[in-house]
Amino acid sequence: MAVLISNLAEFLCGYPLFFLLIGGGLYLFISSGAVPLRRLPDTVKILRERPQSGQGQISSVQALASVVAATIGLGNIAGVAIALVMGGPGAIFWMWVSAVVGMATKFHEGALAIMYRGKAPDGTPRGGTMHVIEQAGGRRWRFAAVFFAVAGMFGTLCIMNANQLTEALMTTFSSPGAVEGSLSLGSVAAVTGLSNAGVLRLIIGIGIALIVSLVIFGGITRIARVAAYMVPFMVGVYFLMVLYIILTHVHEVPGVFQRIFSEAFNLRAGFGAFAGIAVIGARRAALVNDAGIGTAGIMHGSSRNDSPVREGLVAMLGPAIDSGLVCTLTAVAILLCGDINVEGVKGLEVAMTAFRNAIPLGDYLLVFVVICFALSSMFSYSYYGSSCAGYLFGERGAGWFRYFFVATLVVFAIIPLDTAVALCDVFYALMAVPTMITVLALSSRVRAAMKVYFEKKTLDKNNTE
Repeated sequence: MAVLISNLAEFLCGYPLFFLLIGGGLYLFISSGAVPLRRLPDTVKILRERPQSGQGQISSVQALASVVAATIGLGNIAGVAIALVMGGPGAIFWMWVSAVVGMATKFHEGALAIMYRGKAPDGTPRGGTMHVIEQAGGRRWRFAAVFFAVAGMFGTLCIMNANQLTEALMTTFSSPGAVEGSLSLGSVAAVTGLSNAGVLRLIIGIGIALIVSLVIFGGITRIARVAAYMVPFMVGVYFLMVLYIILTHVHEVPGVFQRIFSEAFNLRAGFGAFAGIAVIGARRAALVNDAGIGTAGIMHGSSRNDSPVREGLVAMLGPAIDSGLVCTLTAVAILLCGDINVEGVKGLEVAMTAFRNAIPLGDYLLVFVVICFALSSMFSYSYYGSSCAGYLFGERGAGWFRYFFVATLVVFAIIPLDTAVALCDVFYALMAVPTMITVLALSSRVRAAMKVYFEKKTLDKNNTE
């Protein structure tokens, strides 16, 4: 079964996903007039403005913080490490490319989430690809909306986060000898049929599930409030850690970026190797910034903002923060102090070794950051999945999904990493297909809204001068 899942992931997440996300994002980037670059100052101004008071449950900035809380997770550490191990330094360049075109994609996702919002039975606004498809295309396209919602229910389960957080805690706070020799773990292992290490993973998984439960059962407002505090704090701490590594290895930094650029376009091993590096980078970036996957629209659709373009401008900051800033910090730290020439699929272990080599007690500090990153992702992803479940089964179904989500955290803490990564990739690919087709099909309507929005902004500015 694990082999079948891995083969399916390799097929879906290879060239098809690359051309869909990168090719589609590049089209959106060009057709929108390079909106991520040209309109970045407008986004900064919006962040300084007072929150709008339209329909919705959270502000645009809270929506952005919640989306970033989801995307700045273990993918920014373990995912980058996996990309470096599988594709070498050149894969990072393609993560950057994915970040730029991903900004254009998320701009359109955010705009469409407001433009075509659905409603819950109590009248509360709901966003996401499923609502955009149904509101824009009518009931005859509901099968595509249902397809996305089913994939989204499973794709937003925190497979990799639960697995890698458990690995981090076990690697840092226990030794294989102590685990295997533990009588208490051995007694539980005899009952459950698991190994001693498996029992420890089970215990950690239960602990993670209990912590996540305290937040997610408070609904979107509690998730957004927690995210608004956690995101600036955890990114700031991580930035200071990597800054220390850069300053203590400052003479080696130019060589790191030289390797990234030279190996991104290295044709010496043949075009197939070059294409493979590009696909690996883009594939890992898709799991980091979620651009084109459809999750961002679920959160931004709950914003109190009634202007589609304004919400899109805020939404497009997500990939710049996670794939642009945080992933670069991780890559630089690993390439300066780590070893990417390891056997098999290794993620967090590679990153922890790099930080241990560079900073006194660096692996413990990284575990603290990892806990924040992983938990913040779980909070937001629970809302994504419950929104998909709510679309399919109503509000009661969304409530039951939260219990299912918490239970899976325990399961995913135990399963092997390669299977976890493959499962995550498959569901993300299935979410990307209806999302990107919908965004591309409706992109002309977003451009029309852009024209009206910016013409009004120009007129207002001229009237005040």
